[in-house]
Formats: sequence, C-alpha cells, structure tokens
Amino acid sequence: MMVKSHRLILVPIAIFFFFALLGSAFLFAATSRPNLRSAAKLRSNTALTRQAIRNTQTMISMPRFMYGTAWKKDRTKDLVELAVRTGFRGIDTACQPKHYFEPGVGEALQALYTEGVVTREDIFLQTKFTSLNGQDPNNIPYDKNANLSQQVHESFVVSCQNLRTPYVNSLVLHGPMPRFADTMQIWRAMEEIHSTGGALQLGISNTYDIKTLRQLYTEASVKPTVLQNRFYADSGYDTEIRAFCKEHSIAYQSFWTLTANPHILKSGAMKQLTKKYSMTSEQVFFMFVQALGITPLTGSSSELHMKQDLDTLSVTMDAADVELLNGMLG
Repeated sequence: MMVKSHRLILVPIAIFFFFALLGSAFLFAATSRPNLRSAAKLRSNTALTRQAIRNTQTMISMPRFMYGTAWKKDRTKDLVELAVRTGFRGIDTACQPKHYFEPGVGEALQALYTEGVVTREDIFLQTKFTSLNGQDPNNIPYDKNANLSQQVHESFVVSCQNLRTPYVNSLVLHGPMPRFADTMQIWRAMEEIHSTGGALQLGISNTYDIKTLRQLYTEASVKPTVLQNRFYADSGYDTEIRAFCKEHSIAYQSFWTLTANPHILKSGAMKQLTKKYSMTSEQVFFMFVQALGITPLTGSSSELHMKQDLDTLSVTMDAADVELLNGMLG
C-alpha cells in the first residue's frame, strides 16, 4: 500500500514538471523567434546562395557578383559590412596598402561572424599578391629584398593575418611580370600555397595578352581558374581572351565595368532598355555582362546601388537585347 501511494503522489508531480518544462520551451521559442527570423531574412536575401556558379575545374562555387574594396581606405570596414548585410558574399581585396585596406575587410568580416550574420563558409574571399612595381615604396607588406617566391609567401601570411582567416577562396596574381620566367616563379609559389590548402583556387589579373595567358595555362601545374581584367574598349573587350576563358573554365571577372563604358550607358539603345526592364542603365549593363558569362565587380558605397546591383541577378536579359548591346562593343 505504501508503494502504491508514493506512485500516486509522484505521477501528478511528474505531469506538473512535464508541462512546466513544455511551457518554458514554448516561451523560449516565442521570445527567440524574432532573432531567428532576422537571421533567416539575412540569409534569404543573399544573392550568392541562389546565384552561385560552380567552376567545372575546381568544383568551387563563386558568386556571380563581387564586391570590390579598392580605394575605400578608412571606410573599408563599414562598406564591407554594409555590402555583406545587403547580400554580397564575394569580397575582392589585395595585399596592396597603396590601394586596399585589407585589415578593414578582416575587421568587418569578423564582426559579421561574431554577430552571426554569416559564417566564414558563406564568404568567397579573394585577395591578390602585388609585386613591387605595384606597391607604395614606403609601405611594402613584405621584404622587398627577398626573392619573388618568398615575397609571395610573406604577402600571403600578411593577408591571412589581415583577413583573420587561415585560407582564402581565391589567390590572384595582380598582374604578370615583364619577364615570363618571373611570372612563373610567382605562380609556383602560389601553387605551393594552394597545395597546403591556403588558397582553394588561383587566378591572375590585368592580363591583356592572350599569349601570356595561354603560356601560363600550359605551364601551370595548378591551372588559373580566375582572370580579372578591366572591361573596356582599349582591349577590344577581351573578346579573344574571354573565348579562351570560356573554353578552359576560367571565370572572367570584370572591373571598371561601368566607369569605362559611359558611351554605352548613355546611348539611345540603353534608354530603350531601361524602360523595357524598368531598371537603371547601370543595372541593364550589369545584367548584360552577366549574360555574357562575366562576373562583374562593383565598389558602390551606396546601399541603394548595392541592392540594385544584386537585383540584376534575378532577371534574365532577352537574347535579342544581349546581341544589341554586344554589337556596341565593336
């Protein structure tokens, strides 16, 4: 009888605690839900998650729009934070204090990680090695007297410290050297970084000579998967180079995409297209280059323009309009 009475007493107590815990769980869920929704909203606004492209060589996903951080100086941290909050997930920088403030990029990303806006895995982070001829003589981020290979390794260590990361998604040579042998010496050092997992893929920038690109591709053990060039008339809009990139699964990134093309942005044809798509001329041109398979960089400091840039990823330009603008490239 004593055992039964204890059981009768324990049952309602257990039921009481069960419902008390259940109520606490519902209360916690209800009070936590706004934060969860905020986090979900930030992630759902990310253009990269819907619009990433996968490189067939490396099987690495890369965004179709990159945020460039050149010339931002002391505004770098705030603008990178704004860009990521707006939806950008591709960040381009360089270990070149003359034009980039890499520590500001790292500070911004760390703040975003800490806040839970993004994780490191959400970000496609691209930096560059810049040789001595592109550096400020009074602010060189590596030993100027070291050999080229050592300079590359020292520059990469500085980049990782600045960016607060053990690896980058893409390591780019800022430009080929006057002597191809020196270009290859730098590339071999970049390959060493790649082999240890420091850089997931390699690329090159400011390469307007198809022979140089072909030779690099032929001699490289780790093939370039990124080429970043100025998109302008003086280079013939890299028609031959872009064809080579397409053939060899090299992502073509463009900078000065708007700045170098005011004649197209102000054309009569562009005015008609802005009406057709209910977009600005800048949006239409970005949409056009994306239709060509190009990943443009933008360095906008305006939240409105950042949003407008990313909105272009949700619209597909009609083939006839692509041909119309393509004909204006000459």
